[in-house]
Amino acid sequence: MMQHSEYLGYAAGIITTLAFLPQAFRIFSTRRTRDISLLWALAMNTGIVLWLLYGIAKNDLPMIAANSISLILLMIILFLKLRYR
Repeated sequence: MMQHSEYLGYAAGIITTLAFLPQAFRIFSTRRTRDISLLWALAMNTGIVLWLLYGIAKNDLPMIAANSISLILLMIILFLKLRYR
């Protein structure tokens, strides 16, 4: 049975992960990444990898799930930033 704190973890993970979707869709549709900072994209990818590793070390499923999906979205944004330079 999940504890209340796990529900908070899932809720936070869903909200923060979904926050990247509009940006990714916008880049797909416009093919413009001028307003995306390369340094931001690199830092966010690095930070999310570290959060994912931390979640794995703690065996924290909400953290692992949210950061795995976030990492995929951020890697797409970084790839598109480099592609549409």
